[in-house]
Amino acid sequence: MAFPRMLRIRQKFDAPRIENIPAEVERQLGTLKLQTKIQPGQTVAITAGSRGIANIAVIIKAAVQHFQKLGAKPFIVPAMGSHGGGTAEGQREIIEGYGVTEEFCGCPIKASMETVIVAETPQGIPVHFDKHASEADHVVVCGRIKPHTNFVGDIESGLHKMMLIGLGKHNGAKIYHRAIMDYSWIEIVRSVADAVIRNCKVVAGLGIVENAYDETGMIAAVAPQDFFQREKELLVIAKQWLPRLPFRQVHLLIVDEIGKNISGTGMDTNVIGRKYNDHKATDRDDTSVRTVFVRGLTEATHGNACGIGMAEFTNTRTVNSIDRRITSINSITGGHAPAASIPIWYDTDREVMENALTTIGLVTPERAKVIQIPDTLHMAEVLVSEAYLEEIKTRPDLEIVSQPREMQFDAAGNLTPVGIH
Repeated sequence: MAFPRMLRIRQKFDAPRIENIPAEVERQLGTLKLQTKIQPGQTVAITAGSRGIANIAVIIKAAVQHFQKLGAKPFIVPAMGSHGGGTAEGQREIIEGYGVTEEFCGCPIKASMETVIVAETPQGIPVHFDKHASEADHVVVCGRIKPHTNFVGDIESGLHKMMLIGLGKHNGAKIYHRAIMDYSWIEIVRSVADAVIRNCKVVAGLGIVENAYDETGMIAAVAPQDFFQREKELLVIAKQWLPRLPFRQVHLLIVDEIGKNISGTGMDTNVIGRKYNDHKATDRDDTSVRTVFVRGLTEATHGNACGIGMAEFTNTRTVNSIDRRITSINSITGGHAPAASIPIWYDTDREVMENALTTIGLVTPERAKVIQIPDTLHMAEVLVSEAYLEEIKTRPDLEIVSQPREMQFDAAGNLTPVGIH
C-alpha cells in the first residue's frame, strides 16, 4: 500500500508564560494575607494531583515555603481519586515521579486511601474527604484549571474537581461518578464543594493555567469564598490557551503516546474531538477525526491505559504494556467502562497503517489527511500529510520545518516518533 508522504510543521500559539514561578506563587499567596488566618505551629495540607502539570514540583515547593515562613507545618497529600491503582503507595509513586518528593519540597508526604465522611449533600450523597487532610488545621487545594474531558459547564476540571474526586479518593470518586448519572455535573460539583469548603477548613486555592506549549501561563491564589467565580474565569482562559490540532478535518490521527499524566482520558477529548462520543465527532466538537491509532503508553502512566477505548487501532506492544487491573479500576470508578476497551491491534505499525487507511472512506491512502502527534499535551511540532500542504501555505500560524518525505519506519516496521527528527 502507498502511504501518504509526511512533513513536519511547527504551530505558533499565543502563549503567555511565567518566568519566575516561585516568586509568582509567593506573590499570589501573599495577596490572601494568610498570616491572619494561620497560626504558627498549625498544620497545612497541600494537594498534589496525578495530572502531568508543568513545574508542579516547583509550584508545590514554593507553596510549602510560603507556609513555612508563616511558622506553619505544611505537608503534601496525594489527591487523585482512584489513580495509582487505588493504593496509597501507587499514588505516592505518581507524585514522586513528577518530582514532588519530601526531599525536594522540604516537608512530609502523607498518602492514604482512607477517608472520613464530613457531610451529606442535599441529594443524599455522602461527602468523602482524605483522612490526613481532614486532620490538618488548614487545607490548600492546588490544581490545574482546564476543560474536562467529559463534563461541560461553567467549571470543569480544576479546584472543585480536586475537592470532589482528588480529596474524595477512591471512595468518593466512585460515589460521585455514579451520582453524575442521576444528577448534572454542576449540581454535584456545587453541593460537594460547598460541603467541603464549609466543613474541611479549606483556607486557599492555587489555580494553575497552562499555555499551549505545556508551560505555566498563570498561577492564581484564590480565597475559598471565591472558588466558583474565579474558576469560571480561569476556565475561559484555559480554553483559549488549549493546544489544538492544526487542522479540523482528519482522516487518521496517529498518537505516539497516551497516559494519565497527559489527560484524565489518556488523550484529551477536547483536542481529538471525542468529548461527546467516543468514536466520532459531533456537531459540538471543534475537530473531526475519523480514525485514531494509539502507538504507546507513557512511562509515567504506569500501565494505566484508561482512554485507549477511544482509539480504533493500536499495536501489540501497547496492548502488552497495559496494566489491566489499574486500567479497569480507573475506568469503572470514572463511570465509563468502555474507556478500558482494547482496540483492534496488529504486531507492527506498518500493519496498523495498512488496515487503518482502509477505514477512512473513499480517499486514496496517499491523499489521506493524516496527522501524527507525540500526545495531546505537546503539539508544538507535529507531522502532517502532504494533503494539507496547500492550506499550510496560507496559514501564518504554521511553519514548515521539513519538506514532505516518505513515512519513516524502523527495521521492525514501526513508525518513528514525532520527537525523533
